[in-house]
Amino acid sequence: MKIDLTDTTASKINNALVEGRRAIGAPAIGMVLTLVIVTDEEHAYDALKAADEASREHPSRKLVVIKRVSRSPRERAQARLDADVRVGADAGTGETVMLRLYGEVIDHAQSVVLPLLLPDAPVVVWWPVNSPANPEKDPLGALGQRRVTDAYACEDPIAELSARAAHYAPGDTDLAWTRTTPWRSMLAAALDQQPSAQVTAAEVAGEAYNPSAELLAMWLADRLGVTAKRTVSDGPGLTAVRLQTKNGVITLDRPDGTLATLAMRGQPDRAVALKRRDTSELLAEELRRLDPDTIYESAVKYGVERLGTEPLEAPKPAAGSEAESQEAPDAPAAAKKKAQPAKKADSR
Repeated sequence: MKIDLTDTTASKINNALVEGRRAIGAPAIGMVLTLVIVTDEEHAYDALKAADEASREHPSRKLVVIKRVSRSPRERAQARLDADVRVGADAGTGETVMLRLYGEVIDHAQSVVLPLLLPDAPVVVWWPVNSPANPEKDPLGALGQRRVTDAYACEDPIAELSARAAHYAPGDTDLAWTRTTPWRSMLAAALDQQPSAQVTAAEVAGEAYNPSAELLAMWLADRLGVTAKRTVSDGPGLTAVRLQTKNGVITLDRPDGTLATLAMRGQPDRAVALKRRDTSELLAEELRRLDPDTIYESAVKYGVERLGTEPLEAPKPAAGSEAESQEAPDAPAAAKKKAQPAKKADSR
């Protein structure tokens, strides 16, 4: 069921929500949170589609805040609020209110959203694009217990990560970090299988302008206390992680964005499912927890500038090893001639 309201108020929107629930025969409210989506007209459809799919796991009231740019000074001086209220099958699991703000009301979006929040329910604010530099200080961000951004949607993701570290507040998170969850789980499981393996260096490969690769490298460097390097690949997304240990190299390689291969010394290579996830799956994961993510805080504050950019060198063979003995016959003749006088000197 859809109800269109033009030049309306928050009170009229609340009345429309009550009427819509009665019309579909569902007067009770069974939603667990309020999801505030701050976006523009271009990205509103995709953002709402992802939120509707995530609401199957987390029934919620979705408030989509769209700030419409006025073309003339006269339009900018006029304040107007249009709303599109959706309940029932048109709103996924929960309710949806599309809020289009015009003129001076754009600067007071929080006053429109505040009366529409579910009582005694947590609030999550999500910026699919154009997130503020300091989400906690943003008027809409201040309403939420959790604030979700996406550095991948920014023009300069690396600078965005630096801004996230500088302005971090408990409750902040980023979908670029959420994309690394399967990788972190798989790498942690691999190290659990070799408890005696001491990691000495790490390398993360991924396509350019993918902040998930930087976050994963910073997480490895921060948690393992080693040097981590970030290298560029053709993608898609994250493609490989190499952990240099004293027992050999642990490699998690995903060249096609779907299936990865885990390789480590002393064990056969294993194929593991590591599919790239949709935005709805990422959002649903973030809605599962509303407490501060201290691991993300520690990783993002590690600092992008501390990452290396050169790939790890192949491990050199130990002295007296079979590999070293095989290289000896190929040594330059001049080196062999220099070795002979040394032996005569020793015989004396």
